[in-house]
Parts: sequence; structure tokens; C-alpha cells
Amino acid sequence: MPEGTHTRNGGHATFRPVTLLVVGICLVTIIADGYDVVVYGAVVPSLLREPGWHLTTAGAGLIGAMALLGMFVGSLTVGPLTDTLGRRKTLIACLTWFSMLTGLCAIAPSPEVFGLLRFLAGLGLGGVLPTATALTGEYSNRKSRNLVYAVMLSGFPLGGIIAGAAGAQLIPAFGWRAMFLLGLLPAVLVVPVACLYLPESVAFLLARGRRADAEKIAERWQIPLEEAGEQPRETAATDPAPDTSSPVARLFSHTYLRATVCFLPATFMCLFMIYGVNTWLPEIMRRAGYPLGPAVGFLLVFNVGGAVGMLLVSLAADRLGSKPVLVGTFLLAAASVVLLSLRMPTAGLYTLVALGGVGTMGTQTFLLAYVSKHYPVRMGATAMGWTLGFGRLGSVLAPPLLGLILGSGLAFGWNFYVLAVPGVLGAALITLVPRAGTRTPAAAQDAHDVSPSASGKPA
Repeated sequence: MPEGTHTRNGGHATFRPVTLLVVGICLVTIIADGYDVVVYGAVVPSLLREPGWHLTTAGAGLIGAMALLGMFVGSLTVGPLTDTLGRRKTLIACLTWFSMLTGLCAIAPSPEVFGLLRFLAGLGLGGVLPTATALTGEYSNRKSRNLVYAVMLSGFPLGGIIAGAAGAQLIPAFGWRAMFLLGLLPAVLVVPVACLYLPESVAFLLARGRRADAEKIAERWQIPLEEAGEQPRETAATDPAPDTSSPVARLFSHTYLRATVCFLPATFMCLFMIYGVNTWLPEIMRRAGYPLGPAVGFLLVFNVGGAVGMLLVSLAADRLGSKPVLVGTFLLAAASVVLLSLRMPTAGLYTLVALGGVGTMGTQTFLLAYVSKHYPVRMGATAMGWTLGFGRLGSVLAPPLLGLILGSGLAFGWNFYVLAVPGVLGAALITLVPRAGTRTPAAAQDAHDVSPSASGKPA
């Protein structure tokens, strides 16, 4: 049997039925998440021309930020909710919530109501990714966990691909409201399956003293209880040099301050580019003279590039290391969006848009991987949470800022220039991240705390 199909402890397949079940449900959930985020960019050109709404580009940018602001709030509150309800119930609740609110957007009578519904949908969206990631990590074998995470996270650009493809066909034929009716499908198709088959987190059950329930899940899926309750990352109990200070204090301590002040704004820059493009690319291309269908098609190509980019960047990072690859992908994204401001054949524009997807989404995926490798296990979750939290501010800022630029009367090329600047700044920030060999003795000691699954690639 090839290596990786069994665990270390004797004969249990890495990809058990329960692993495939959990990953499948979480993958579809992340696809729905990606669709819901990207669908707004596909309908913006139609919203600006909706009779009776009198929506300006600045107003459309503000509405675009509403869902992202809701995601920011939702991501901050999902932790306590998960600790109370469990990961299974939280994931199902978040999926049901944002799917139903997305469907209600189809009957919004005004831009104010539409914006409120988008904000409320964002509350559920904010809880999906961290909950799905935690549940997927628990039910995957440690040796294959990086692969499982990559498969699950590929759902976001896949959702964007579906939104772009559906928009190019449905909007010209049925109008923008049909796009939000599709958002009801997860509640109709996925939630019933999750209610019937998705197992609860065994670690959550054991922590709540519900050992009998945990044993039932382990027996049903034929997995050892100890392995089922294994945490995705090694715990602080294995840390050879535990520290009594809080993880947040250590994040901004002398040892890690330089890395922290580079990672946080670099993530901000990357998410600014991703959400700026996903929100405004179709409208920018409309103003450049393209019909609605082809303009929305650029959004499809961008997300296809993002899906392919995750694989390409992963292969490159395995050979060259995270730092030089991330600098290159940031610069690739910047160069691609600047060149979009030039007049060229449509095939050339599609190629540049795809490269922009490679540069932005590939960067984001492995920027987070770089963060997880740079810090020791005992503060890794805090580092990831602060990095994502600060980065979401970039996703909130991008839609209204680009909307203001579009409404200012400046040439459409200025939007691409604004999107390129974060790519250059992000590359500069990554170059300033200290390499492992330049850490202080304390940081060097911390490097030994990183789990094998998180440190398999060169830094």
C-alpha cells in the first residue's frame, strides 16, 4: 500500500469515509461561501442601472463593504458561539443563515434593504471558514492534513467560478435577482445532508464531558477515540519552553514584532486586491466598452486563475520556499492589474486577469501558510486570528474606495493603478519578514515548537 494510505498506528486508512464526508460537506459549504462573496461583483453593473434605485458607484461600493463588514463581525463572534453550540451546530447554523439571507436579497425593494440583507448574510459568512477549517482538521489524518486543507479551501475560487459563469448566462436572460435565488440552494441541498450525517467535533464533546456521545461517534465511524479527538495542531503541553505571557503580548514582543508588523499589513494588501477585483472588475470592464456578458466573464476567468494559482504556488513554494514565491506572486498581481489599463486584444486581457487571480488568491493562501510556520504552536492560533482580522479591514475598504474612484470621473485605468499599489507594498513587506536564521535566540528556540505538519515546507 502506498505511503500515506495508512496511519502510523496500524492500518487505518488516511481517507476514511468520515474524512471524505466531513471534507465533502465543508468543501460545498466553502463553495457556497465563495459564491456568496463573488456574486455581488457580478450584479453590480445591473444594480447601478436598476430602475428606481438611483444607485451611485459610491453607494454600490458601500453596499459591497456591508457583507464584508458583517463577515468581520461574524468572525469575531464565532469563537464563543462554537464553544457553546459545538462546531457541527455552528457550521449548520451559519450555512443556513447566510443562504437564507442571500435568497432574500432577490426580493429587496431598495438599495437600503439590500445593503442590510448583505450585512446580515455576512454575519453567517464570517463563521463558516474558521468552523469548517477546525472540523476538517479534526477529522483528517495529520499526514494528509495540508492536502485536505488545500482541497477544502479551493472551494472559495470554485464558488467564484460558479458565480462568474452563472452571471454571464443568467443576468442577461433573467436579471440580477436570479443570482441571489441560486444562493438558496445550500439551505435546500446541503443543510439536510449535514443535519443527517455531519458528526460533531469529538474534541468538543470530550471537553464538555460528553464522553458517551464521543464514543458513539468513534464507534460509528470506526476510529480510535484518542485519534478522533486529536487536535489539528500540537498543544502547548508539548512545548519545551512554555511562556506565561499572553499569546497577544508575545505576538508584539521584541522577538516577533518585526514579523507581525509585516504579516498584518501584507494580508491587508492582499485582501484589498482580491475583494476590489471581485467587486468592481465587471463594472470596470463595462466602462471600458465590453457588453455585460463578457464583462462578467472576466470575473469567471479571475477565479479560475485563483483556483489554478493555489496549485501552482504550492508547487513553487515546495521547491523555492514561501518568502521568494510570495514576493513574486505579489509582484505578478501588481503587474497584471497595471497592464489591464492598456488597450489590447481580448485574449490578452483574459490572460492578464487569470494571472491576476494566480497572483492574488495564490498569495493569500500561502501567506497564511507562511504565518502558521513562522510562529510557534502555542501562539499560532492567535497569530492567524490577528492576521486574518486585520486583513479583513482591507476587504472592507476596497469596495467603497474603488467605488469613489469610479464615480469621480477619472479614467477607468486609475482603478487598476490603485489595485496595483498594494501588490508592490505587499511584496516589500514580505521581503522584510526575518528569515529563520536571523531570529533572536528566543525565536530560534520557538522554531522547534512548530509542528511537523506546519513546517514541512522551507521558509
